Amino acid sequence: MENNYRHRVVSWWSSGKTGLSKSDSAPNAIHFAAPPEFGGLQGRWTPEDLLMCALASCFTTTFHAIAGNSKFEFTDLEVESEGTVSKTSSGYTFTQITIRPTLTILGDHYRDRGIALLEKAKELCLVSRALAIAPAFESSIVVGKQQPA
Repeated sequence: MENNYRHRVVSWWSSGKTGLSKSDSAPNAIHFAAPPEFGGLQGRWTPEDLLMCALASCFTTTFHAIAGNSKFEFTDLEVESEGTVSKTSSGYTFTQITIRPTLTILGDHYRDRGIALLEKAKELCLVSRALAIAPAFESSIVVGKQQPA
């Protein structure tokens, strides 16, 4: 088993107020736009939504793996993630992010173990741990020919 894994997504502006993102691991592209508060379109995923989705889905898959390895039985897990974006002196930023897992268990005797596994998932979720690091930035500029009119 390898120790390093790469995940790659490419995004581009498609037209007007929308863009597309495509992953090497998924067959369908995701349409996105800026939030309506910033002049984007209603009814499209926004980068902020996608970040919250990444957190909730990472927590869910992490918990599922931990529970399976621990042979912990549960009937349901719903994970809500919510982020607050606020204007600060340096521009808009996430000022708070909350992850709210709701675990449904078979009986009260599973409660303590369920809480411990939820805490372990919180510690191990790759996406939430990634929020603590600044991404590397490798920019490039391509000069192309002007399109004929």
